[in-house]
Amino acid sequence: MTLHVHFPLQFDGRGRTRDDDEALWIRGLIEQVLFTMPGERVMRPDFGSGLRELVFAPNSPELAATTQFLVQSALQQWMADLITVERVEISAIDASLSVNINYAIRRTGNRYQETFLQETAQGGGI
Repeated sequence: MTLHVHFPLQFDGRGRTRDDDEALWIRGLIEQVLFTMPGERVMRPDFGSGLRELVFAPNSPELAATTQFLVQSALQQWMADLITVERVEISAIDASLSVNINYAIRRTGNRYQETFLQETAQGGGI
């Protein structure tokens, strides 16, 4: 059995590192790719998607298209061995971006759809 450490790191009721099933573990990895800024990790300065850098850009169709490109590229670069990205949809809704990702886990073939929200500057940013 492979241990998949929960993201963010937590401890279970026994005081041991909490683990997740593969689907939750992969969702956590996707979240790390999306919300890590390039340059944030010392030993991997190109890791991340740049999504958080777009927080202060005005919400627009251009921002949604840029975000879609960044997300798709980052997931293909960093997660290609674990998932097949089937679709990335970005919706600009009021003062936030909705990032909807359809993917399949390569090992099992199971398909998932996850949605992540990122507020833009019009919504006050982070």
